[in-house]
Amino acid sequence: MNDYIIFMHDDTETPMDTAAPAWDSYFAMLRASGRFCGGSAIGAGVCVHRSGQARAVTPHLSGYIRVQAESIDDAKKLLLGNPVLNAGGTVEIRELPRD
Repeated sequence: MNDYIIFMHDDTETPMDTAAPAWDSYFAMLRASGRFCGGSAIGAGVCVHRSGQARAVTPHLSGYIRVQAESIDDAKKLLLGNPVLNAGGTVEIRELPRD
């Protein structure tokens, strides 16, 4: 199994503050799959660079979920029922390589 992180973007067509029951169902499905490794909303933050001139934080990320899957295509299957995707928003899947 490989580790993947799924980033939720804040570009949904409907507000996510009304989607609590959908999130509960989605997380229950992920937990039942045995492939859920955690996640969280993402709050405000800063970027830091040694020179003192860092880039701005990525403003459109609103949360993440960490999962295990055989491949990116397998990880895509875990998006079934994702409230951000269902609300017309963007999700981004990235592999977490074992370097």
